[in-house]
Amino acid sequence: MAEDRNILLCLGFGYVARALAATLDRGTWAVIGTVHRGSNETAAEGVTLVLFDDAGDAIARATHILVSVPPDENGDPVLGQHGSRFAGSTALRWLGYLSTTGVYGDTGGRTVDESAALVPTHERGRRRVKAEFAWQDHAKANALPLHIFRLAGIYGPGRNVLDQVRDGTARRIVKPGHAFSRIHVDDIVQALTLSMAKPQPDAIYNLCDDEAAEQAEVVAYACRLLGAPVPPPVEFEEAVKTMSPMARSFWDDQRLIDNSKIKRDLGFALRYSMYREGLTAILEGERGPTTTGRGARRRRK
Repeated sequence: MAEDRNILLCLGFGYVARALAATLDRGTWAVIGTVHRGSNETAAEGVTLVLFDDAGDAIARATHILVSVPPDENGDPVLGQHGSRFAGSTALRWLGYLSTTGVYGDTGGRTVDESAALVPTHERGRRRVKAEFAWQDHAKANALPLHIFRLAGIYGPGRNVLDQVRDGTARRIVKPGHAFSRIHVDDIVQALTLSMAKPQPDAIYNLCDDEAAEQAEVVAYACRLLGAPVPPPVEFEEAVKTMSPMARSFWDDQRLIDNSKIKRDLGFALRYSMYREGLTAILEGERGPTTTGRGARRRRK
């Protein structure tokens, strides 16, 4: 790899990392993604894949690192296996960690910004809080240019309610007043790109669109876009009886997210400020290259 190119290392090469890699000019960027042994993950065009266990050399050379590996019961896997390798990095100019707005827990519908207390409701959120703190401590001890991005529910091509309507799994669950925040993958990529171009170490940013919406409303809109029948409403009290614990956990919290900080700091302007714009663009992208949107991608966390 040419030494005059930026080197982006994606520790975890999933949905967001792939979307980011697809936008970078290979004339000025080299991209490396990590996979686990035995993974069936295939490389994207112009991306070098390496085993997660063998990422030490890439960490030492990377100018930019994106961490999207989720924490487990033992803590953050990246810090656990590779934390010491960050300490000696002289090339690193930007380090991004993808977290979740789930760290805020349930606010009863109140709006929270990045200064709000972190009181997660479920174990996944508690693990994320511990991981954020661990990364902040490691960054402070080793002068790392850490940026934390707290993401709302991610959707985009190959990962959206349109697919659920098509395959018949969409349910229109009615819980009045319970709205969810979302963020289109293209807007996550835009935010990461802006941050990489203008690093502000120690920054924490919420990433969501401007209009939280009830699940039933989103399903109904997707049906109208596809010309499909709208499923009958299912009251939440009935729907919850057949939900998995994971699905139920998303309904336990109700909060609204303030996204104004990243707009102020980075001049970030949402491409899709509400779900209606995002879903419409996804559908147009599927229907042909002359319309807007990226086209379909494989579903991948």
